Amino acid sequence: MEQNESLIQEGRGVSYQTLCKKSMLFPGEMLPCKLGSTEIVVLWPERGRPRAFDARCPHEDVSLLQGVFEGNTLICSAHGWVFDSHSGEGLSPTGCELREYPIRVAGEHIEVDLDDEDELQV
Repeated sequence: MEQNESLIQEGRGVSYQTLCKKSMLFPGEMLPCKLGSTEIVVLWPERGRPRAFDARCPHEDVSLLQGVFEGNTLICSAHGWVFDSHSGEGLSPTGCELREYPIRVAGEHIEVDLDDEDELQV
């Protein structure tokens, strides 16, 4: 098993959809994606595993696809809100969070489960 396969969580839902090729995802990087009308940002934080989050800032519903990823934080380009890339938790300000989606490796692809809303908290 390759390193990135072992770091991606095994999801519990049954509605996984192909998000991107596994070869597009690298440690320490951000990958902006879109499935239909849903914007998703995949972050691979330092000393962590890949995580998929809804790419809408809870502040004013601004897209985070143009956000700044700094290894352990994602910063909204509109108003500077800062999120922890390991958990999606708001760091500045606190009291908010990004919705997380389960992801898994399936062959050469990364898949995401957008329907698993009851089990988004890890």
